[in-house]
Amino acid sequence: MAPGNRFYLATKVPPKNLAWPSRRGDRVEDIFPYEHIVHYAETSLRNLRTERIDLFQFHVWEDDWCENEEWQRAVEDLKRRGLIDGIGISVNTWEPTNVLRTLETGHIDAVQVIYNLFEQQPEDVLFPYCAKHDIAVISRVPFDEGSLTGAISLDTRFDESDWRATYFVRENLEQCVPRVDRLRTELGDAMPLPDFALRFVLQNQTVSTVIPGMRRKKHVEGNIAVSGLEPLSNEFVLIAKRHRWDRTPASWSQ
Repeated sequence: MAPGNRFYLATKVPPKNLAWPSRRGDRVEDIFPYEHIVHYAETSLRNLRTERIDLFQFHVWEDDWCENEEWQRAVEDLKRRGLIDGIGISVNTWEPTNVLRTLETGHIDAVQVIYNLFEQQPEDVLFPYCAKHDIAVISRVPFDEGSLTGAISLDTRFDESDWRATYFVRENLEQCVPRVDRLRTELGDAMPLPDFALRFVLQNQTVSTVIPGMRRKKHVEGNIAVSGLEPLSNEFVLIAKRHRWDRTPASWSQ
């Protein structure tokens, strides 16, 4: 790490019922009670061997929980004790507006949301709100769980131990793969598809950082190289915009 730079440490508190994603009607008292939040913050500090967490995030969320005083009291107490700095929310898959009322409480410093070439809905409402109110945006799943790397086909099968086996079900593959093929055809030889996908996310000035999945050293090196490139030209931005895909949560969309 270069002199003068530092690592920022982020972690999450899982839902007490260990169910992802949260569901409409779930009670925050059952998912994030005061004692559960504090316990996981203290446990994370011990496991990470640190005295302070820069960003402590809720792993699931329902906006109906916004006015609950218990989670608000927990995060304020943790801040008061100097154990955490910022508070974040990881928004459920394809639900970028399921946090707006919570942001209005003033307790939230960062939102983690799915944002990629297909999932562009955060640009409509969430990003403008975050930009106006100085709330950080963490973009996750920039490669759409791998489809936007171009490495997944209709014949792809994952081992049962791999969670992607429950995500890339037949219904998802039959919708997703043809879209990737059309995008790759339109892009041609201009640049590799993974580079295009990551550059699209990085060029959005509302995005504070991005967290792509990286399983091999070459993935790390490739992502780092892309992060230093110039923003996409208007021509390529228009290509990206044509491939927006507005989806609604399904039983397999975790």
